[in-house]
Amino acid sequence: MAKPKKQPRWYFSLRSPYAYFAYRDLTERYPDVADAIEWIPFWEPDAVTQKLLDADGVELPIVPMSRAKNFYILQDLRRLSKLRGFEMTVPVDRDPNWEISHLGYLVAQDAGKGREYIDAVYRARWIEGKDITERATIAAVAEQLGLDADAVANASDDDEIRARGAAALTRSYKDGLFGVPFFVHGFNKFFGVDRLKPYVAAVRGEDPVEGDIDQSWLGEFIELPELVTPGGDGGIAGGCA
Repeated sequence: MAKPKKQPRWYFSLRSPYAYFAYRDLTERYPDVADAIEWIPFWEPDAVTQKLLDADGVELPIVPMSRAKNFYILQDLRRLSKLRGFEMTVPVDRDPNWEISHLGYLVAQDAGKGREYIDAVYRARWIEGKDITERATIAAVAEQLGLDADAVANASDDDEIRARGAAALTRSYKDGLFGVPFFVHGFNKFFGVDRLKPYVAAVRGEDPVEGDIDQSWLGEFIELPELVTPGGDGGIAGGCA
């Protein structure tokens, strides 16, 4: 497998349904690549983390989601989940603080259970419809994984973890991230779940083949999904793909 000077990496968000699709595809279809790349969390920072970013002149591509885009995503989620053979839910996020789940990941990662944590939090959010911005939800995930529930659920209260989180967001800024999922291999960048196959080929040192990007669903119209319920998610910074 080709190795560029910097380790290939991807930016995931526990908030984003498209990052969830990319996670499923990456771990289920391309486990060798999942093991070879660096996993870096990305989220919309709260006021405390934003102050740390402001001090370093970091301006993340945070944009509000329009109503039209919100309805489009509801349609798209049904398309993509159906293609993958599973159902999903879209929980309502009321005044969310994304530090809780994403900084909790850093604690789980330190304990050697970062991937297990991601899987459990994604399941809680997209399968069970739980609110992952609640400390109680993250504490339950930590207990399930045999981690220190207080340390994981209250990671946002730890100044050192906060600083590490801000550093991760700064890396996304320097890598030119404008949405998630976002993949980097050397100087090459790949945005969106539909760019995962070309990214896999790049990491493996292979040439991309025709048909790597599936666009067969373009132009298809599907009524609002019954299995996906509307939520109050304002959108991922820079948009989802």
